[in-house]
Amino acid sequence: MLEEHGAVVEHGTSRPERWLRSRRVRIALWVAVIEGLFVALKVIAWPVALILAVGIIGIYFYAGHRLRAGVAREVGWIAAVSQALVALVPVLVIILGTLALILVGVLAVIALVVLFSDRG
Repeated sequence: MLEEHGAVVEHGTSRPERWLRSRRVRIALWVAVIEGLFVALKVIAWPVALILAVGIIGIYFYAGHRLRAGVAREVGWIAAVSQALVALVPVLVIILGTLALILVGVLAVIALVVLFSDRG
């Protein structure tokens, strides 16, 4: 390990690789947010985004471990994580929509119980 400007640097890594590695979570989140907005605004259809996400994640799992540590591996990681996050958007919409329907159903049952138990 080398020391560069007071920070420990991994031996054999390039400056762009270190830059990407230190910011990869932030970059993946921003890519996911931007793509999520495109999906929400219907610029990209959610099935297309989901197919894209599955493809990119699949490619990363198939080929990512074959890449030596470097910029390509970092970019692959960022792409896979951002797509996994985007893939969660329709799933969360389905889950939250289902929970909302269940809540409405429970409230309707409570309203019916209260109405039928009213002796007035």
